[in-house]
Amino acid sequence: MREFMHMTNDCIGIGLARNATALKRLSLVSYKELNRYNVPSYYKLCAISKASGILASRKKSIKRGVPTKASNLGKPLLVSCYGFKIVSGKVVIPLGNRRFEEIQLTKHAQCILSDPKLKVNSFTLTETSLSLCISKDVPLPDKVTGTIGIDRNLRNVCVGNKNAVIYYDMSKIIQIGETTKDILKSLKRNDVRIRKEICSKYGKRKTERVKRILHAISKDVVQKAKENRQRIVFEDIRNIRRMYHKGNYQGKDYRRQMNNHWPFAEIKRQIEYKAQWSGVPIIHLTKSETNGTSSLCYQCGERLQGDRSKPRQLWCQKCEKWFDRDMVAVMNISRRGWLKFDHSPQKGDAGEAMVQEPSKEAVILRVDASKSISKSGQIKFVRQIS
Repeated sequence: MREFMHMTNDCIGIGLARNATALKRLSLVSYKELNRYNVPSYYKLCAISKASGILASRKKSIKRGVPTKASNLGKPLLVSCYGFKIVSGKVVIPLGNRRFEEIQLTKHAQCILSDPKLKVNSFTLTETSLSLCISKDVPLPDKVTGTIGIDRNLRNVCVGNKNAVIYYDMSKIIQIGETTKDILKSLKRNDVRIRKEICSKYGKRKTERVKRILHAISKDVVQKAKENRQRIVFEDIRNIRRMYHKGNYQGKDYRRQMNNHWPFAEIKRQIEYKAQWSGVPIIHLTKSETNGTSSLCYQCGERLQGDRSKPRQLWCQKCEKWFDRDMVAVMNISRRGWLKFDHSPQKGDAGEAMVQEPSKEAVILRVDASKSISKSGQIKFVRQIS
């Protein structure tokens, strides 16, 4: 693992010196420089690929104007998609000179890999963990019967369409965040190192508790969509936190809750990767298609009026009815998603999923976008297990 780290850092140095970030160019200028390492050649290729990814990420950050730190690999690890085998519940990794290292898989990992449809593509080995990247072909749905919109709010996630609407309570996430804040605020230790360690401990604890709640919600949403052969529709609210900055005439406590305790991106990420793995299509609305989802009547299209005496209730003068704000948003998102799907020239393409970071308790740790579409109408997706 240390030799792989040194090879990767050497490739990064060569790439910076010669302004080579593309994989092909970096391979041409750095492969011969790795001859001094007595390791199998495919580990050198994987080190070059790892270095190319780090350099490409650095280049992208510079274009965005984001300051970057020194580009290097700081921890020993080993990444490879060649040479390894899984035999009798063990990962057999070649070390060169006819030497091998065997790592026993957990029973849960063996249960996952027992599926004959899965294919192991690569592994990532660190000092404390082993991750396997697996893939499978997901069949496309034969027929889509409808769409369900998802409205992400601070205290709930509203999911549904004109047939049914389901509210998932997320108020416990706010309680977890407020409790963690009070605990950290009560620390009186003057030692900065100890306070940092304790804060990191409670921060990880909060993250894992929130993820478990979101996992249950996202699993149920995807399962219901798969059973009903429906597409999931998301609205675009990526820059919504700009509304809750200091100076926007909002209370400090309210801004803290919206900025620190609202996991709208995490619930979207979890639903997306589970939907991609289960073969449930995803529809993403653009900014222009998202406008007015919470303020326009889903029956007549008139702009709704609010009343301070009835929070989260909106009045339509034309229909002469009160509507729940979250229900209005879900109805509009679902309807606009169906119109977009109905007019789409390519109804079989998969949407792109976000990448998630590894965690200790997760079985499936990463999802990429669809890699290829075969002639039989199946989509290949990639995930990781630890």
